[in-house]
Amino acid sequence: MKDESSTHNLVSTSDVNGEAVYSPSGDHIGTIDHLMIDKNSGKVAYAVMTFGGFLGIGEETFPVPWKKLNYDTSRNGFTTDITEDDLNDAPPHDDRWSRDRTYEERLHTHYGVMNPYWY
Repeated sequence: MKDESSTHNLVSTSDVNGEAVYSPSGDHIGTIDHLMIDKNSGKVAYAVMTFGGFLGIGEETFPVPWKKLNYDTSRNGFTTDITEDDLNDAPPHDDRWSRDRTYEERLHTHYGVMNPYWY
């Protein structure tokens, strides 16, 4: 994170946006574009991530359940077990995906998240 001197558990979204995401083997696989936060509970529901492309051209965005990311201090970024195949096989989404609970349920099932943020 941008402010590594902090010892508390809270982080600003401005510090998360733009953070790298790595595979467990250390390969850089994407970047967090922004977070989606549930208005009622205040829980972070998703990290909308960019994957692929070169210099911003051809990048795709994917909502990823927040529970699929873990902060790794040794990499100064997040790790995930999501693979490129997982992304390619993810349920397709449109601009209204965050207003469609059926889509959210399919997304959580696809990524194996047993307890979605709304539980």
